[in-house]
Amino acid sequence: MSQTLTIALTKGRILDETLPLLAAADIRPLEDMEKSRKLVFETTQPNVRFLLLRGADVPTYVQFGAADMGISGKDTLMENGADGLYEPLDLNIARCKLMTAGVKGQTTPPGRIRVATKYVNIAKQYYAAQGRQIDVIKLYGAMELAPIMNLADEIVDIVDTGNTLRANGLEPREFIADISSRLIVNKASMKMKHVQIQAIIDCVAGAIQSAE
Repeated sequence: MSQTLTIALTKGRILDETLPLLAAADIRPLEDMEKSRKLVFETTQPNVRFLLLRGADVPTYVQFGAADMGISGKDTLMENGADGLYEPLDLNIARCKLMTAGVKGQTTPPGRIRVATKYVNIAKQYYAAQGRQIDVIKLYGAMELAPIMNLADEIVDIVDTGNTLRANGLEPREFIADISSRLIVNKASMKMKHVQIQAIIDCVAGAIQSAE
């Protein structure tokens, strides 16, 4: 008898792009996840359920085994670490870049600088690899304001089109990493529920190839 499989998902654009990939494995929610206030959803497969979480919480649920699988942005995995996880698939969705940025036309001052970001660990690792000393200022949103208001010399943030930066008088500077959504799997679940999980991975991988 199949064991119950729990898949952790995130609201918004990533959910919209993820559900068709899971549908390729014949797994569909029984109700509209965006309109419901529920957090646990039954699916067309009686032994598979979805959890709807904040993006930053998905790896935690998978790491500790509360979910067997999940969909997480590479930026979240880089920031929080991926111990206890496999990352078998790049879903090739929600693609963007992680970059540094600053006020357009201004050069970064020499010596120690202030960097505003929600990606504290990534920023520390990146600037350390450059041999540069920084003071990190943790913000949760509106990063673009920090350089304008002289709170920080640079920011580290996700850049998609760059329109938000330009609209606020900033420019992208140094590339840190390509970001996209990844399928992640709890290592213990991969052993215990290997047949179920591998079947989903194979179907989703086929859907990604078909979409290319």
